[in-house]
Amino acid sequence: MTQAVFGPEYAAAYDELYRDKDYSAEVELIERVFETYAQGPVRRVLDLGSGTGGHAAPLAEHGFDLLGVDRSLDMVHLAVQRGSPARFQVGDIGSLNLGQTFDAALMMFAVLGYQTGNVDVQAALATARRHLRPSGLLVGDVWYGPAVLAQRPAERIKVVETSGRQLIRVASSELDTRRDLCLVRYHLWRIEDGRVSAEAREQHPMRYFFAPELELLLSSEGFELIRLGAFPALEDEPSEATWNVAFVARAADFASPSGSGLNRAERG
Repeated sequence: MTQAVFGPEYAAAYDELYRDKDYSAEVELIERVFETYAQGPVRRVLDLGSGTGGHAAPLAEHGFDLLGVDRSLDMVHLAVQRGSPARFQVGDIGSLNLGQTFDAALMMFAVLGYQTGNVDVQAALATARRHLRPSGLLVGDVWYGPAVLAQRPAERIKVVETSGRQLIRVASSELDTRRDLCLVRYHLWRIEDGRVSAEAREQHPMRYFFAPELELLLSSEGFELIRLGAFPALEDEPSEATWNVAFVARAADFASPSGSGLNRAERG
């Protein structure tokens, strides 16, 4: 049976599956972006799609006033269990309205790519803009279209050994080039004492982006794209070798209403 994205079994295995992800280096990059591009001090940060708190927790420990929001209750529970100064809550980044503003917002680990249609992308960006002060920063990473098409997705198997237990994840993918989507199918097994103790299947449709498209989508929701670079080496230019790219955008002096000019037919 295929579960919703980031269901209980996948969420429980998430930190083990990504324990090799260099969160420390990514947090350093985020702080460097704040120092380089922010117009004014960055103190309050909103992490949209915060997952288990891999970015939010260390940033809070570095002194930022950090609020993380994720739609997965299971992921939020795990984030809270970290015991960091960061605060976490469940919420849909397509419709979130906290009634407060922040100095910067994050969409890390391809969060924007989980918004598969143009309307979904615009809604998430509108949420970010709604919660940013004028000139506030939006920082995120996405899959880069030219690299996805050049490299093409392939089946991948990941095995993680932890304290006598084993996690096995098989990922298979197919491209929908009409909609700029990569449909990733995950099959996960947890093995304990030589037996399968848990199993899960999930489908993750992932949007990939091209530079002019990303710039236009950001602009439609009141952002100026000020840097698009390789991720995590932001100083490098994107290429067909950089599957992941990072973007830095600055909020305009006013929030542009969602749906300004794009996809009017879809919106009705």
